[in-house]
Amino acid sequence: MADRKPKSPTKAASTAAASEAKLLSGGNPQIAKGDGDAPVQAYIAAMPGWKSDIGRRIDALVVKTVPDVQKAVKWNSPLYGMKDDGWFLGIHCFTKYIKVAFFRGTSLHPIPPGESTSSQTRYLNIRENDVLDEAQFIDWVKQASRLPGERM
Repeated sequence: MADRKPKSPTKAASTAAASEAKLLSGGNPQIAKGDGDAPVQAYIAAMPGWKSDIGRRIDALVVKTVPDVQKAVKWNSPLYGMKDDGWFLGIHCFTKYIKVAFFRGTSLHPIPPGESTSSQTRYLNIRENDVLDEAQFIDWVKQASRLPGERM
């Protein structure tokens, strides 16, 4: 019998939370509010179908780009920010796409394409067959992480 590495408490907790997650309208996972990586990983694991793979890729790109990023789930959305400086990015699932919110998006160059009713927020909507322009995404994440974040 092969030796199996036990799951870390964080990984086990996020897996358990994901398996218990309820999908709200539009397929957005309902994950308990919480700070840190575990609730974010639970949300990503509970994202339905193709969205989970995109969620993992977004999370990996943000962490690689901003190694000291802070994470939380609030209002059923993963948030990424800088310690004591607010949130710069959020993710939310909809029926046919994932919405990535750059909370100071109008200050990014080029400005992300999706408009918002919030004067400073801009969106990047990712659909199932879209190819994520990772170089552009990483550039936006770098820029966004250096701006004052959103307080939530």
